Formats: sequence, C-alpha cells, structure tokens
Amino acid sequence: MKQTLIDKIECSDAVIGVIGLGYVGLPLVNRFLEEGFRVIGFDIDVTKIDKLDRNQGYIEHIDFKPIFEAIPEGRFEGTIDLGRSGEADALILCVPTPLSRNREPDLSYVVGSVEAVVPHLRKGQVVSLESTTYPGTTEEEMRPRVEADGLKVGEDIFLVYSPEREDPGNPDFSTRSIPKVCGGSTPACAEVGVALYQRVVDKVVPVSSTGAAEMVKILENTYRAVNIALVNELKVVADQMSLDIFEVINAAATKPFGFTPFYPGPGLGGHCIPIDPFYLTWKAREFGVNTRFIELAGEVNTAMPDYVISKISEALNDHCKPIRGSRILVLGFAYKKNVDDVRESPSVVLMERLLARGAEVGYADPHVPEIPPMRAHDLKQKALVVTPEMLTGFDCVLVATQHDAFDWEMIKTHAPVIVDARGVFSVEKGRIYRA
Repeated sequence: MKQTLIDKIECSDAVIGVIGLGYVGLPLVNRFLEEGFRVIGFDIDVTKIDKLDRNQGYIEHIDFKPIFEAIPEGRFEGTIDLGRSGEADALILCVPTPLSRNREPDLSYVVGSVEAVVPHLRKGQVVSLESTTYPGTTEEEMRPRVEADGLKVGEDIFLVYSPEREDPGNPDFSTRSIPKVCGGSTPACAEVGVALYQRVVDKVVPVSSTGAAEMVKILENTYRAVNIALVNELKVVADQMSLDIFEVINAAATKPFGFTPFYPGPGLGGHCIPIDPFYLTWKAREFGVNTRFIELAGEVNTAMPDYVISKISEALNDHCKPIRGSRILVLGFAYKKNVDDVRESPSVVLMERLLARGAEVGYADPHVPEIPPMRAHDLKQKALVVTPEMLTGFDCVLVATQHDAFDWEMIKTHAPVIVDARGVFSVEKGRIYRA
C-alpha cells in the first residue's frame, strides 16, 4: 500500500486535495499544479469557490494564474463538498487554528474537517496536517478519528504533520524554496510524507515524530514572539531615556555574530506569532509546567496597543486636545507591510480602543480597500485616499503599518501630528512622536 502510493506521487498520478484555500493552501495548490498534479481545492467559504470559477483572485500577493490555467484543463476544481475527499490520494489540511475568547486552543476547524472527511477515507491515502497546533494534536485528535472506521495508520492510511512556513509578501522566499519539516505517525507515514513534499519543495527535513514536527513550528514562532517582546520592552525604556530604539537596533545589527535584529511595533499581528505560544503554554500545563517566560512575553506584546494609545494621548495633549472628539487617521490596516493580510492585525485593536474613547477614526491602506468581515470584530469602514488636504483634516496620524506605497515625505509635510509605531520618521519635538 505504501509503495503503491509513493509510486503514484512520484509519477504525478496522485490526486491532491487541499482543504483550506487561504494563505497556506493556495501556494500549495500552485506548487502541485506546477508539478503536473491534478488538484481538488476544498473550502467552506462558497465565495472563494465562486471567485475561482470566475477567474477572480482574492489574496493580493498570491499568483492565481496556475489555478486559472488549470481549471479549463480539468486539473483543478474548487468545491465546498468534502464528500469528494475520497477522490484524493493526498489530503492536506490548511485550516485556521485560532484561540478561544479564554485564550485556549480552538481546534474546531481541524476536528471539523477531519470528521467531515472520515466517512470518505479509504486505503492508500495520506492525510497531512499543516495548521499550527500544540504537540500531540496529530496523535491525540486526528489519529483516533482517522482509525475510527477500521483503517490502520501506517498500513492502510498514512498520517503526517508538516507545519506551514509561509511568510506573506516576502519576496526572498517561496513555498518551493522554504525547507519543509515533516513528521509521521509511523516510519511508513514519514516515508510517504517525505515523498509527497519532495515533489514540490527543494528540501524536506524529516523529524522523528508528528509531535517533534508540531514542536518545531511552536518553537519558531515562540522564538520570534519572545524576541519581539524584548525589543518592545526596550522601546519603552529607550523612550524614557530619549533614545531612538530603531537607531540602537540598526547599530547593533552591524555585529556580524551573536545578534539577530527584531523590531518593535504597535502589537503582534498575523496568524502565528500572537497565537502559537499560547498553544504551547496551554499544553504545558497538562504536564505541570508553568511557562512563565513565554507568558511574560505575551503580556508585554499584548500591552503594546495600550502603550501606543498612551502616546497618541500624549501627542494630542501637547496640542491641548483630548482623544475624545479628535480625528485620528490610522495608516495601515494590514498586520505587516506590503500585504493585504489583516489576520490579528494590531490596527484592529487600536481602532476599536480609539473609537471606544470617543475618537473619530479613519484608516488608509492601499492593500486593504475595505475592512473585511472578521470573526471577533465588527469594524466596517472603507479605506481613505491619502492626500495633503485629507491629512490636514486630521488631528493625529498614527503610523501602524509602513507600506512602501505610502508617500512618506508628503505625509511628513502635511500631517499636523504624527505618532510613529514603525520607525519611519525621526522624532521631532512637538510634532513627530515615537510609539
């Protein structure tokens, strides 16, 4: 069974099913199409399927051309019908793993997807989970469900975990060039998983188990979260000392060894860094371990929006204005520059808290023309176009995301007060404030 599946993969005869057509799933779809596979894309959002059928993209930085070319050739289909999952030889799950309101892991998308495909699983398939989660998820949540109807993992069906490593908008790395970690429930599962991913990435990094692969992803993002917390805390210290933290970091980065630069901001964004460390802290409690260092980093990072608002209050107060009633423009709604990704964007929290304090808040973002629906937020605005006249109509401009498309010189010239959370401008007493 194992060798038959591997042979199908190596000959590009395997049918690939990708569940979740978002920031992670779509790049995988493209890679498998580019290697000559037939791909079925699954998503619960019918609007995504409709757009694909009409040759319309819906994520700015992703190239939809391979998909649009494959549709008339019969090599790609998009569907909401998970009942068709039995047609695929490989099923790759790329679904969200958010936190609940109590900051506990929400595996409902993973569990729901697995339970939806279980009745259609058959011998000779490989199932791979790519969603970031805590160590143990594959064995504790997926394997019992996959084996519920009598299929034996490692013999009849193959189960692997291979964490996504997408970095939206990064021009230096692609799905193909980023090494792919892969762990299997059994050695046979690992062998199938490696064979699958070797077809679409330049380097596969096998690890000993699905738990090790899950921990790799958590480590990567916890490392980033902790280091960002460090520079966020140092930013506050530097501000009290009238020092520019960005100047300090850039100078420190000239050291050719022993230092990796991380930069502060208005809060953490994206689907990984604000969420993943809390998956680990939750799981660690099961083993009686208190992850104090990680939790402290989380406290520092989640406090950043309030720090930014305090700097806005300080800036407005210097001009004899309160936040209530002031007109505040937020520059950048996406969580990072030059993309349209708004997942966990700190701009969401900043706008909500400013509105709650009575400010009149607008936003500008060339990549996000309209705030999309979000699970836990209800902001409904369209982006403003930045002009000299528009800028002079606001009491304060907050730099939340440093998109290259912004005309920073024009903004500096015409904005009456700037609060800069991204290090775009140098501080000017009474007009440009660091946050």
